[in-house]
Amino acid sequence: MWYRLLADSVVLIHAAFVAFVVLGGFLTWHWPKLAFAHLPAALWGALIEFAGWICPLTPLENAFRLRAGQAGYTSGFIEHYVLPVMYPNGLTRTVQVVLGVAVVAINVVAYGVLLSRRRGSSYFS
Repeated sequence: MWYRLLADSVVLIHAAFVAFVVLGGFLTWHWPKLAFAHLPAALWGALIEFAGWICPLTPLENAFRLRAGQAGYTSGFIEHYVLPVMYPNGLTRTVQVVLGVAVVAINVVAYGVLLSRRRGSSYFS
């Protein structure tokens, strides 16, 4: 039971991290210093997609699931949880690149607005 709870916790943390990667730039409009945490997270998220890697949280979740007597999965978090909802046919390399571009584009917009609002003042005060 504990391993299942740990696996489920990893899924929640992973989902929160993905949401932060995609939308965290908008949080910097209210909390500009959050950019120091968000920018590395967004770069990591985009790198994972562009390089075709699997996030280290996925094998961690799978290890917990296997110890709980559940089946793990061979794909990554996005392929297993997000893509079945968005793209029923699964993840292709093209879709992965599009997701990476979307992360970058969304955050360029978020930080562009932040910087234009803060023009003329200290960016992270």
